[in-house]
Amino acid sequence: MCACGLAAAQEITFRSTTQLVVVHVSAKDRNGNPVEGLTADDFKVFEDGKPQRIEVFEFQRLDGGLDLPPREVSSAPGAPAGQPGEVRYKDRRLLALFLDQSSMPPADFWRAQDAALKFVREQMAPRDLVAVIAFAKKLEVLQEFTDDRDQLEKVIGALTAGLEEDAPDDEEEAEFTIFNTDRRLAALEEAVRLLGSLAERKALVYFAAGSGGGTGMENQSQLRATINAAARANVTFYPVDARGLTAQAPAGNASVASAGGVGLFSGQAILQAEQQLGGEDETLYRLAKETGGKALVNTNDLTLGLREAQKDLSSYYILGYYSPNAEPDGKFRRIRVETSRKLAGLDYRKGYFAPKVFGQFTAADRERQLEEALLLGDPITDLGVALEVGYFRTERNRYFVPVAVKIPGSAIPFPEGGGSSRLDFIAQVKDATGRVAAVARDDVEIKLGAEAAAGLARRPVHYDTAFLLPPGPYTLKVVTRENLTGKMGTFETGFFVPDLATELDYLPISSVVLSNHRETVNGKPAPHPLIHDGQKLIPSVTRVFRQDQRMYVYLEKYHAAGATVRIGLYRGKQKAFESDPIELAGAAASLTVPLETLQPGRYTCQVSVLAPAARKFAFWRTPIVVIP
Repeated sequence: MCACGLAAAQEITFRSTTQLVVVHVSAKDRNGNPVEGLTADDFKVFEDGKPQRIEVFEFQRLDGGLDLPPREVSSAPGAPAGQPGEVRYKDRRLLALFLDQSSMPPADFWRAQDAALKFVREQMAPRDLVAVIAFAKKLEVLQEFTDDRDQLEKVIGALTAGLEEDAPDDEEEAEFTIFNTDRRLAALEEAVRLLGSLAERKALVYFAAGSGGGTGMENQSQLRATINAAARANVTFYPVDARGLTAQAPAGNASVASAGGVGLFSGQAILQAEQQLGGEDETLYRLAKETGGKALVNTNDLTLGLREAQKDLSSYYILGYYSPNAEPDGKFRRIRVETSRKLAGLDYRKGYFAPKVFGQFTAADRERQLEEALLLGDPITDLGVALEVGYFRTERNRYFVPVAVKIPGSAIPFPEGGGSSRLDFIAQVKDATGRVAAVARDDVEIKLGAEAAAGLARRPVHYDTAFLLPPGPYTLKVVTRENLTGKMGTFETGFFVPDLATELDYLPISSVVLSNHRETVNGKPAPHPLIHDGQKLIPSVTRVFRQDQRMYVYLEKYHAAGATVRIGLYRGKQKAFESDPIELAGAAASLTVPLETLQPGRYTCQVSVLAPAARKFAFWRTPIVVIP
């Protein structure tokens, strides 16, 4: 009796985790036409080589006549769609228009807006349902999926362009929004997550002015996370460069004043401009290629992206199965689909990354889990990270490579009334062959009182490390973790250390570092190019400066006995500032630019170095922003 009573009093809980995996399959005949009439028995699905039982099967007929099902009730993208795998929009083509107001100056935005309106008025097909999403400072779903042309015109027509010269008043907001491609990619990731609850195939047409970058360090981890999220959500990207057909003039077009300098006549200026333009388009190409879409760049017909999405979203089958592998390890699961019929083409996604769960870590497994996060194919991007890499020559074939990292202070929690928090860092450098060339592991403890902890929410946290490397191409991956909440961030980028000893055409110079802050270094520090007279120059990374600050500029020249350095700041057609030529006797150039006379807004900073005796020169340009 006692045993029975004890057994009755105990509660036994069973937990089961299932994950529905949805695969869209396009079956084509030898003429490229969709094959209809297949059943679930005609398909076999394998995950990591193991056969799966098909639990969801639907056919979406998007071609043929205009006999449509009753008009669907509109719902917001990402709204709960009933049971997992339930088809909410039967035989409908889902197109989401995403207008990135944060990256488009007014002229480009109006061009994109006109293209979207033209598509709605003239090119929408009867089976099309269109949603409108916009991103300025935050992501907004402005219109749910609908075929109501009047409503779509009203919503799209009400959008206004962002002002290109506007700069955020808040310092941290400026640090992590201006020139930050990560923020836009994260907004795209959020959009595809909203769309992910719908089992149907979705096309997201992304209107932007290039990728929106500008500082030269693009985070491949955020790009990879966005692409992986799109694959899981069955979303295909169709990026459209709203700048349209672009031509580069060596001295700039009529809307921008010429920067001057011998680079205009040597070809270096136009080469640099072309490389920057190509780099911005590369992100758009990757978004499209790796999700099965098409990128539309260098064309004035911006509706082409929408028409391509219409054409590509032909009839398809929806297959769903419950994966037996529910381990949230973030690893890649391979998918293979076969049919019992002989078909000319079978198109489907070849796999997906499993969900990943990283909570707070114990001291025993902290190191192991950081290393696992470093190796994940689906990067963790919960914590915002900005990064800058430089190079300074120390020997003929050896370079000092400093790495500066910034993290939003608002993302680091502190106990009420102040206290401490710790950040863990691990950085890995790989060479062109994929071999690990260098690794750094560090942790930083931050102790702040109540007032200082409150102020941290308005400014970023800085961390730096350095490597000694020979010339060549490299890939850098940095993973950081905040240890109170377990949030992690990943930044991955490629960089190149040039062999300045072999430079014959131009004056070889190091990286140019812009800064707004110096720190006192105690004791006798190890040799470091950014430490002079007990003061360490902290790279700005995000190139955002306040009017009440001074901008410090540092660089080194090589192979020339004497040289002059000049700094210019350009805003549109006007030269806002130009320093007098500064004679350099040694290798290092350290200059200071006052900013109090400049108006808030965007500028181009140009550093020109001329060595008359050697008849060589070098110049370097980057965008910066001055905020109040």
